[in-house]
Amino acid sequence: MENLFLYVISTLELMVAEDYMIVYLNGATPRRKMPGLGWMKKCYQMIDRRLRKNLKSFIIVHPSWFIRTILAVTRPFISSKFSSKIQYVSSLAELRELIPMDYVQIPESIIK
Repeated sequence: MENLFLYVISTLELMVAEDYMIVYLNGATPRRKMPGLGWMKKCYQMIDRRLRKNLKSFIIVHPSWFIRTILAVTRPFISSKFSSKIQYVSSLAELRELIPMDYVQIPESIIK
């Protein structure tokens, strides 16, 4: 998981010249397979300041109560700017209202 995160960050550093969004498809992810708080904090700290600054929004599709709780508990410990960028989306139809879906590839297991 950590290697995948480092790959994504290095790719973003090459691609991001302007504002961008991250869409996290939470879907049917079991809680035991979700990353822990310590790991998420470490990942956030590894992101270059420029990338954090250019992040327009962090969209969480199908957020579980666990994700909502974790973010509510950690909110005092993360920047208010980052907190304001978090958006919860309860359906793919709602996601379509926020972003163009022409180039978004959603796994079949999430669509069903």
